[in-house]
Amino acid sequence: MSVSVAVSNSPGFSPSSSMFCNKTSIISPAPEALTLTLAHLNSSSCSSSPSSPSSPFRIRFPKPPSGLSAAAVASTSSPSSASSGAILKRKRPARLDIPLMPLSFAAPVMPSPSSFREVVEAERDGYSVYCKRGRRRVSMEDRYSAVVDLRGNSKEAFFGVFDGHGGAKAAEFAANNLEKNILNEIETMADNETDFEEAIKHGYLTTDSEFLKEDQRGGSCCVTALIKNGNLVVSNIGDCRAVLSSHGVAEAITSDHRPSREDERQRIESTGGYVDMCNNGVWRVQGSLAVTRGIGDAHLKRWVIAEPETRAIRIEPRHEFLILASDGLWDTVSNQEAVEIAYPLCVGIEKAQPLVACKKLVELSISRGSVDDISVVLIQLPNFI
Repeated sequence: MSVSVAVSNSPGFSPSSSMFCNKTSIISPAPEALTLTLAHLNSSSCSSSPSSPSSPFRIRFPKPPSGLSAAAVASTSSPSSASSGAILKRKRPARLDIPLMPLSFAAPVMPSPSSFREVVEAERDGYSVYCKRGRRRVSMEDRYSAVVDLRGNSKEAFFGVFDGHGGAKAAEFAANNLEKNILNEIETMADNETDFEEAIKHGYLTTDSEFLKEDQRGGSCCVTALIKNGNLVVSNIGDCRAVLSSHGVAEAITSDHRPSREDERQRIESTGGYVDMCNNGVWRVQGSLAVTRGIGDAHLKRWVIAEPETRAIRIEPRHEFLILASDGLWDTVSNQEAVEIAYPLCVGIEKAQPLVACKKLVELSISRGSVDDISVVLIQLPNFI
C-alpha cells in the first residue's frame, strides 16, 4: 500500500492531476507543488489510481519555506529507495560571524565613594556607628555624620543621622553640608554664643534651599547633636529621634514630626494642605508623605518644611550616652528598651562596647520585623565634658 500526499500553496482541494506522484519522481513539474511518497509494507508502486481526484489522502498544504528545495528532498526511481520513504533535509543555515573577544572578564563596577554599603560600621573615642540596609530597600538610603575635634577642640563635636526617602540624594547632601552650614551660622553669632537655636535653624534652612537648587528628587529626615562648650544641642526634622540615658532612664530629646501630631496637622491645614490616613493606617501629607518636615521634597515644600525643633541641655555626669537613630529602629524598639540594651555595654564596665550595643539594637529591630534601613549612632557623653 502506498500513500500519496500533494503539498501546494492552496489550502483547498484541487482535481489537477499534475499535483500527484508518479513512479519517476516525487517532485511535480509545477514549481508551486511538492509531492511526497510514503511506502508501507514494502510496496513498490503507488496506488492503483494515484491521480484520482477522489483519493482521500490528497491534501494541499502551504508551500514549504525557501530553505527547502527539490535538491533537499531525496528521490529515486528504485523500489528499494521508495520503501525507505522520502527524507526531508534542512538546508544548512547561513554562517554566523561572531566577533572574537579577548578571553578576560571586565572589572567589577565599584560603587562611587559617596555610596553606602549594605552594612556600615565605625568607631572612635566617644562614638560608635552601625547602619544596615533594610530588606525592602534596593540600596541604602540612610547616611550619618560624625565630626569630632571641631576647630581642634576635642570637647566639641557634631553628629547626625539622615534618613532619605525617594532615594538617598537628600540624605547624602545633608550629611555632607549641614554641619558646615550650622558652624558657619554659629561663627556669625556675636551677642550670645550659648543661644544656638537660631544658628542651627538657619543652618537647616540653608541646607534645604541649597539642595532644592540641585533640582533633585526625594527628601530626608534629620536628627543632629552639636556638642559645644559643655552643651548638648539636639535638633530634628522628621521622624529620626534622639534618646538620652540618665542613670539608665530613657528620655526622648526630640519629638517626631508626623501628620498624626495635632499641631503639625493644624499647621498643614492652615496653609491649604491636608492629611489623611491611607489604607495601611499611616497618616500622610497630601496622601503622599508620612513625615511633615524634612530636607528636600520640593513637590511638597509648601507643607513639608525644613525648620527644626531644637533643645539644648547642659551635659552632666548623670548623662551616660545619647542615641541618635532613624525610624527603622524606633518603629520596633521603644526608647527605654534601647537604653536598657545599651546601658550594660557602655556603663560601669572596664572596657565599654558601644559598637556591640549598636549592633544589638539593629538586630533586635530586624528580629521584630523591621524592613527599613536602620542607622544608630551612640555618643558617650562623658568623653565631651
